[in-house]
Amino acid sequence: MGEAVPGRFLTAEWRYLAMLNYEVEPALLQPRVPAGTELDFWDGRTFVSMVGFLFKRTRVLGLPLPFHVNFEEVNLRFYVRRKGPEGWRRGVVFVKEIVPRAAIAWTARAIYNEPYQALKMRHHLERTPGESVSVEYGWRTRGPRGRWNSMSVTAEGEPQAMTPGSEAEFIAEHYWGYTAQRDGGCVEYRVEHPPWRVWPATRSRLVCDAGELYGEGFAELLREDQAPSSAFLAEGSAIVVRRPVRLKL
Repeated sequence: MGEAVPGRFLTAEWRYLAMLNYEVEPALLQPRVPAGTELDFWDGRTFVSMVGFLFKRTRVLGLPLPFHVNFEEVNLRFYVRRKGPEGWRRGVVFVKEIVPRAAIAWTARAIYNEPYQALKMRHHLERTPGESVSVEYGWRTRGPRGRWNSMSVTAEGEPQAMTPGSEAEFIAEHYWGYTAQRDGGCVEYRVEHPPWRVWPATRSRLVCDAGELYGEGFAELLREDQAPSSAFLAEGSAIVVRRPVRLKL
C-alpha cells in the first residue's frame, strides 16, 4: 500500500510569482540543509531564489481568516531533494519568508517551524494582456536602519510553458517543502499545483538589505548591482499545502 496522503492545511491562489535566481557556492547553504535531505543541483550548480508573489483566496483548514485572505509574500529559498518511495522528491528550504500579517507568521512558525517574519509590505502590478506585465513587491525593515526594500520583474508578451530540463523548470518545479526542527529533526510537506506558464524577464531589479535580513553570507550575493543568473515571472495557479509529516531519520 502507498503512503497515506496528509490532509489539507492551506488552500489559496499564488499569482504573479517574480523569481530572481542566483548561483551560489554550496558551502553557504550546506549548514542550512535539513536532516534527511541533500542539496539539489541543476547542471552542476546550486541556486538561491528571491521569490515575491500574491496570496489570494487563502483558507486555513478550510476557513478564511478575517484580514488574512489576500496578501503579499517575499521569500529567499534554496533547493534540496530526498529519496521517497517513488523516487527523488525535489523540495525547497526557506531562509526567510516575509508576510505583512503577524498571525500568518505566528501560525507558520508554530506548526511548521518555518522562518516567517511579519513586516509592512506593498505591491504594484501593471499588465496589458498580450503586451507587457510588470510587478514589484516591497517590504520595510524595522529598526534604526529600517527602509523599503523591493524586487521587481518586467516581461513582455504572453506566458509560455516551461522548456523541459530548463533552469526555469528546475526552479519552479519543486513540489515539496522541508523545514529543520529545533531538536534537529525535519518535517516534510507537499505543495500541489499544476505546472505554471512563465514570462522570461526583460528587466529585473533587487534592492535589499540582505545582510540584515538573511545574514552577512548573503550580503555580497544579493547586491543591487549583482545581476541574477536568471529572472522570470510565473503566472501562478490555485495551490494546496498539505499538513507536515515528521521524517523518520
